[in-house]
Amino acid sequence: MKIEPFFDEATWTVSYVVACTQTGAAAIIDPVLDFNPNAGRTTPASAQKLIDYIRATGLRLTWILETHAHADHLSGAAYIKAALGGDIVIGANISKVQDTFAKIYNLGPAFPTDGSQFDKLVSDGGTLALGNLKINVLHTPGHTPACVTYVIGDAAFVGDTMFMPDYGTARTDFPGGDAATLYRSIRRVLDLPPTTRLFMCHDYKAPGRDVYAWETTVAAQRKFNVHAHDGISEAEFVAMRTARDKTLDMPRLLLPAIQVNIRAGHLPEPEANGVSYLKLPVNAV
Repeated sequence: MKIEPFFDEATWTVSYVVACTQTGAAAIIDPVLDFNPNAGRTTPASAQKLIDYIRATGLRLTWILETHAHADHLSGAAYIKAALGGDIVIGANISKVQDTFAKIYNLGPAFPTDGSQFDKLVSDGGTLALGNLKINVLHTPGHTPACVTYVIGDAAFVGDTMFMPDYGTARTDFPGGDAATLYRSIRRVLDLPPTTRLFMCHDYKAPGRDVYAWETTVAAQRKFNVHAHDGISEAEFVAMRTARDKTLDMPRLLLPAIQVNIRAGHLPEPEANGVSYLKLPVNAV
């Protein structure tokens, strides 16, 4: 197995290409489509880096894996699928996220909330083949109801479930989020073997750290995670997480990102003038 990270500093997001070195089968995890909210313009620079890498290395894209419907960046999944093929995958509970936000954006009955915008929905305990590798799915909700962790060999891609040990854990104040649920999901991840490599979806440079980082281990998280190390009880975690979430601003790209990401990275259908429009719900979130 080969893992190649791609860091988008504008959204602090890490995307990954994971490849079976024996067969050339590859998966992309959490790709980014660049978006300038001031201009209302998308550009594919970040997604194109992944495409160029796949082509340059002669890999064959099998899966485009989303750990959840992101609130901090637009998904590049649809753009990459159009260029390279591959099936777009997300947790089956995306239907709950779609149902919630379809109401917020007033999308109406024409918008399906059954996850059918995605090619494949996965549930806890499910598996996917990646050449000679196997992708195991852990349902790890709490940040959102649809969050999943993908375990491939000795590596786990945890999405926003947690961050580097010195930064802690994800917020739980989005619709459908829950601090107690997140705590239990984190403990599931930390029950993996201690040497399991954990790959983060984001890094924000914890105070005192001058470089970005996105790879750690189960053992390091259990010992050093500032929010969820061994010995922290569920009640302590919930109290901390609830208080901390009250101090956080909403992500800058939440409102545009969610309505694209619940569509598997597709923009809304163009209107009669050929232009796609994103809605801005007022006082609704």
